Amino acid sequence: MEQRIGSSSKPLKGAGFDPAFIPGLTSPESAEPEDAEPETDQAEAEAAVSDEDAAPVEAADAEAAEEAEDAEESEEPEESETPEGPVFEAADRRAKIVADHKGVRLTLDEESCEFRWDEIGAVETEAPRFGKRFTVTVHTPDRRWYPIEIEATARSRFKEWEEELDAVLDAYFEE
Repeated sequence: MEQRIGSSSKPLKGAGFDPAFIPGLTSPESAEPEDAEPETDQAEAEAAVSDEDAAPVEAADAEAAEEAEDAEESEEPEESETPEGPVFEAADRRAKIVADHKGVRLTLDEESCEFRWDEIGAVETEAPRFGKRFTVTVHTPDRRWYPIEIEATARSRFKEWEEELDAVLDAYFEE
């Protein structure tokens, strides 16, 4: 028969024990993941580095050069895959909207959201009678809407922005 020393119950996790825990949004932090590997490999690597100081530096430089070359090669296909077409972009000090072949991206401060063209039900623009805030609202098929206001430098920008956005919507948005 096995005997265990200590409590057989696991410690409780949740809002009662962690004030930062929000059910569904954050998972409770555990002290160590169950599938964590021992850190003996790191200690062995540090011992090897201390024996040969010059060789690891040269190897690190060579690896960094290879990674830079790989990054340059991986960027080239992305640029060639970008189709030629209209792009709408408007921004102020806090907000930004970009509409292109991928869809519509809205950014406000550090928050952002992205909608593919198949996720969009409608795009609505509104220019106020007074003031310089241009509003773009993205509507989704599930009856949700996401407005963003962009402050223009002058009211004359409203007409330019509406024409540019209409060109993008005509090219990519299917009704």
